[in-house]
Amino acid sequence: ASSCVAVNHVLLLLLLLMLCLLLHNTLLRASTRPKLSGTSTRVLSIVSEVDNVIPIIICASEERMGGTMATINSIHSNTDASVFFYIVTFRDAVKLTRQYIEKTKLRGIRYKILEFNPMVLRGKVKPDSSRPELLHPLNFVRFYIPLLDINHKRVIYLDDDVIVQGDIEELYNMKLKPGHAAAFATDCDLPSTHEMVRSIGMQTTYMGFLDYRKQEVRDLGINPRDCSFNPGVFVADLNLVWRITPLNIYSSAMAGGVATPPMLIVFHDKYTTLDPLWHVRHLGWSPDARYSESFLQEARLLHWNGPFKPWNYPAVHLDLWERWFIPDPSERFSLVRPDSES
Repeated sequence: ASSCVAVNHVLLLLLLLMLCLLLHNTLLRASTRPKLSGTSTRVLSIVSEVDNVIPIIICASEERMGGTMATINSIHSNTDASVFFYIVTFRDAVKLTRQYIEKTKLRGIRYKILEFNPMVLRGKVKPDSSRPELLHPLNFVRFYIPLLDINHKRVIYLDDDVIVQGDIEELYNMKLKPGHAAAFATDCDLPSTHEMVRSIGMQTTYMGFLDYRKQEVRDLGINPRDCSFNPGVFVADLNLVWRITPLNIYSSAMAGGVATPPMLIVFHDKYTTLDPLWHVRHLGWSPDARYSESFLQEARLLHWNGPFKPWNYPAVHLDLWERWFIPDPSERFSLVRPDSES
């Protein structure tokens, strides 16, 4: 009888061990499964369409956090409308993001932090860009907006190198043409913008962003002379969800952008054009090429797209950006200026 009891104890232990192993494997699979977003929130209530807010999506990487906060500050300071910020970042930067808000003048904004898992990009992005910073996973958040944990029919997406000088409600209330899922700024809009593009040697057509030597690209049937657009600022109708285009059908080495070519494909002939003053761009493509001060005063939104960011040096029109900059309370982010050693 004692031997049977001993055997039963052994079997019980083996059974418990198997259950523990099964539980461990299940938890391991769950923790490593690609996931777009978790949430870390400081909101007054559940936010949805009925709250009549303007939802804005913006990314916050640790190394560019000051840029994100300057963008948020400029929006918050220039509107009386109720704005809600969806701030997308990595898990490691959640604490820094919250601290930057809660310990500065931004503590009164309404926001929600969304965690982005870069595992969703595995095998989809080619590491052949001439500007490696463009391969940062947060640069591809714009492709996954319909899958983020938000509940709105319409949203505004902004890059973190943007300053808003106008009332964001004006941009949000723009009309999209029937059947269009988004609105972008075309590269052939204002003469001053077009002149800037040409002066710094940038492309204004699809030829500059898609590799027409590839049969897959030619099969798209897109005229290479069609005007391109910039995806760093857009209004999106989430009821008309766009498909996620494979990210390996273009040569990113052909142009300055990595996220731009797939967007150009998805929205070709299917987007409404933004008011040009709501996306005055290319301020970051040269440390010398400048717009006229009178034109910049009229602009509703300024975008330092390109390698010369306004928190670094050299860069142009720094005064227009710095008026919205908020120092980092943790002192991890600091401006690079001629008299700075950082």
